[in-house]
Amino acid sequence: METEGKVIKCKAAVAWEPGKLFSIEEVEVAPPKAHEVRIKIIASGVCHTDWTFLHEVGKTMNPQPFPVILGHEGAGVVESVGPGVTKMSKGDKVIPLVVPQCGQCERCLNPKTNLCTKNWKKTQQCLLADGTSRITCKNQQIYQFIGISTFSEYTVVPEDNVTKIHPDAPLDRVCLLGCGVSTGYGAAVNTGKVESGSTCAVFGLGAVGLAAVMGCKAAGASRIIAVDINPDKSEIAKTFGATEFVNPKH
Repeated sequence: METEGKVIKCKAAVAWEPGKLFSIEEVEVAPPKAHEVRIKIIASGVCHTDWTFLHEVGKTMNPQPFPVILGHEGAGVVESVGPGVTKMSKGDKVIPLVVPQCGQCERCLNPKTNLCTKNWKKTQQCLLADGTSRITCKNQQIYQFIGISTFSEYTVVPEDNVTKIHPDAPLDRVCLLGCGVSTGYGAAVNTGKVESGSTCAVFGLGAVGLAAVMGCKAAGASRIIAVDINPDKSEIAKTFGATEFVNPKH
């Protein structure tokens, strides 16, 4: 059935209030507006940030809008595009981006940062550019976490928060590029500025840590010490580039 230009009914994990379990609901996802893209989400990771948002709002975090659909490590296929979209088209495989990339603002043009200002304030309020979301449930607006919401079978994302990827990319793996992998890799290459021939230690070998190991290797580190209390991570870390493994419990 052709869905372009129509409201799509699908399943999503809705967080109705802080600290409570998700509820699987039927939601309605409106067509994309100007410079927006509607994506069929094929795969999504679960980031600790999602857990933090759900459980720490009002405690260690400032109050945030609810009900909300969380999730920001996703990959999927473009179902339709709104007016003015030029960077991608229906059928493209894509990854939604936590940080937009307009390529025109002062920060995008600055080599020292990529914290694009395009729609930044709105997405941090879990809204799209016009101050609303494209998802509703039970006649109520549902906020979109960081303007994305990958815990939904369909979502609408600003064009500058989407990047097109290779058509052969395995979506159940590259979804981690949306946050975990880029965070760890960038920590080594961009923040830590690991130098060729240097010695590095990476503590914790989850998705972020393993990506940091990979970044250290790419930067040319000669000694990469991977540290974790899980002995099973030893061989995994070495496949990513670690030269040594240390279990502090042993």
